[in-house]
Amino acid sequence: MSRLVYAVGAGAALCLQGLAYPAEAAESKAQIEGTLAPDLRAAVIRAVGDTDRPIGNRFEARRRAREAAEDAIAVLRSEGYYAYDVEPDVGEGDAPKALVKIAPGPRFVLGPAHIDWIGATPDPASLAAALSALALTPGQPGRAADVVAAEGRVVGAVQKRGYADAKAEPREVVVDHADNTVSPDYRIAAGPLVHLDSIQLTTHGRTHPEWLQNLAPWTHGAAYDPDQVAELERRLLDTGVYESVTVSLAPDTDVTPDGLRPVVISLAERDKRTLELGASYDTTEGLGLDAKWTRYSLLGRADTFSVLGRVSDLDSRIELDLSLPHWLTAQQTLALRTAVYRTNTPAYDQEGVMASADVTHRWGRNATFGLTGTYFTWGGSIDVSRTEELGLQTLTPLGRDLVTFTGLVDMALDRSDNPLDPTRGWRISARIEPTLLTGDGEFPFLKLQGQASGYIPFDTKGDTVLAARLHLGSITNGTVGDIPAPQRFFAGGGGSVRGFGYQEVGPRLSDNTPEGGLSLAEISLELRRRLNEKWGLVVFLDGGTVGSGQLPNFQDASIGAGVGVRYNLGFGPIRVDLATPVTSRRGESPLQVYVSIGQSF
Repeated sequence: MSRLVYAVGAGAALCLQGLAYPAEAAESKAQIEGTLAPDLRAAVIRAVGDTDRPIGNRFEARRRAREAAEDAIAVLRSEGYYAYDVEPDVGEGDAPKALVKIAPGPRFVLGPAHIDWIGATPDPASLAAALSALALTPGQPGRAADVVAAEGRVVGAVQKRGYADAKAEPREVVVDHADNTVSPDYRIAAGPLVHLDSIQLTTHGRTHPEWLQNLAPWTHGAAYDPDQVAELERRLLDTGVYESVTVSLAPDTDVTPDGLRPVVISLAERDKRTLELGASYDTTEGLGLDAKWTRYSLLGRADTFSVLGRVSDLDSRIELDLSLPHWLTAQQTLALRTAVYRTNTPAYDQEGVMASADVTHRWGRNATFGLTGTYFTWGGSIDVSRTEELGLQTLTPLGRDLVTFTGLVDMALDRSDNPLDPTRGWRISARIEPTLLTGDGEFPFLKLQGQASGYIPFDTKGDTVLAARLHLGSITNGTVGDIPAPQRFFAGGGGSVRGFGYQEVGPRLSDNTPEGGLSLAEISLELRRRLNEKWGLVVFLDGGTVGSGQLPNFQDASIGAGVGVRYNLGFGPIRVDLATPVTSRRGESPLQVYVSIGQSF
């Protein structure tokens, strides 16, 4: 327990160092005098701003007072105070100060609002939508921002119903000092109702125009909807193979003979090929080196084909991947993978060849149930392998030649704000893998896993975040001896229970070889503190257990604790974690080091 106290205490001390920062002495450019409501006074002070340069003479003080008065008048008008009295002045004394004396007067309220249609009047449904979009209630404060925003809502409501060329002409706003009202009169030109034609690709690249036609979220001849045009742009950007995407409605001069308007797409495709090199390290898994060659739009449909080569102490492989986004329908990706691999772990050695096919469908903002970041995956794989492990009782080498058929059903909901460095929100996932082993006989079993994580910020910017993760797993049917070692649960390592080496958590054979189990439970807590734009610190506590039964047994849990450093790369952090086992029972190393990209969960 002393190690836990030391690790958490040291990390907390480091985090607290980042809480303090020097503050520069600054004062308001001008003093505000007068009786103002607290929120109005605060808005005026913000608009006037601060300065750290002292006033040298009365001329400078008067200049600042005039500038501050102009800023104050802008705030008063924007908040509905049109009968104001604002006077810039200079204070008496040897040290002149800029003053602004303000008498705001009464706050004007909204009067009746009107819409005058320039040119053709839209259809009755669009007229009703425009009036509803105004949302200006007479008697409410006559704020300028509300008046301007209402105009934007009216234009947006008409455009949403197919009037793509709708625009606002100069509005007239009557400020009546007799009854203290503000009455806006909007002048809107709706233009003609627009119906959509097919997609028109203006750039020449690797993308086939035929594939783009099937990606449009509208039917031929449908009324224009800006959300659908924006959805097409989002679908193209989601593929990750374009540097930029521009989607816009063709000008009204390009109307087809049947009265339709094409949608114009301009694509800036990323480099045809990329080569990525990567490395990872921790004290038990050793050094890992990766090289990945990727070819984009090989088939002309925003596809990604990659060849991965990996060499490490634990896992070495050559892997081919093909990803087809928007396969058969939008927001659905087909992933094909094949690999030749060799793994050497403390519990077993395995080499073989595998192939898999998975389909992932994502729901977006306008899809079923309105869910965002919701993923459903189904698929299957076949693995032909040779496994070397020890018999549980005899400790004699046991070789297994296996053909493993595995199905996959996976559901994930992601409500976090960043995939690599979340500061708020939550994630949950559930995974079901029905498996059939063939070789010396046939043996079916079911592997179940579930994980949940949450992120609670302690401030609006998310500089300090409490993160938590829970991971559970269970294998049904059979005993530990029936399940080949590669299919069992193991724990320990950088993505599991830090402080313990790879596969060090859980039961062991009599020669100290990790046995693995039929059940798994892991829990992690992290306190993350961002010190500045680049650096951050983390204090963490991990716990986990692996059991021989189908339900986890928490009586033999392993706990690790430590601190970490984060360096922000822009898209995500590099993490370096130092961890120590708190519940050491088998002579584990007193210190584990992990280096990777992205937060641990």
